[in-house]
Amino acid sequence: MPAAITILATEGPGAPAPDRGRASADALIAGEYATTTWNAFTGEGDRLYCGTWECTPGKVKVNYVEWEFCHILSGTAVLTNEAGESWTVKTGDGFIIPAGFRGTWETVETLRKHYVILMPPAAA
Repeated sequence: MPAAITILATEGPGAPAPDRGRASADALIAGEYATTTWNAFTGEGDRLYCGTWECTPGKVKVNYVEWEFCHILSGTAVLTNEAGESWTVKTGDGFIIPAGFRGTWETVETLRKHYVILMPPAAA
């Protein structure tokens, strides 16, 4: 069977159903932080995920065990690591969050991004 292209659509034919969520009480620092995820692709033995993610303003604690590439389609966020270093990301920016990143994610203005997430291999 020939390989197929996956479109990261959020509406219309072929778009995945949106998965809506909220930050857990122990992670939420401020704001609402309501999320919607349209996961368009899962592969590599359920280790690779690609799609579109949206979040309302709010601030949460994060602890990345996975590696993630993000491309911001709209909005602004501030990521701050445990050492207090901060990065502001906005519409048009692409960046990588490495596995092991701990700190906070603050969505300043409703943000929408494309993501590619690679989970660590399962323990043997």
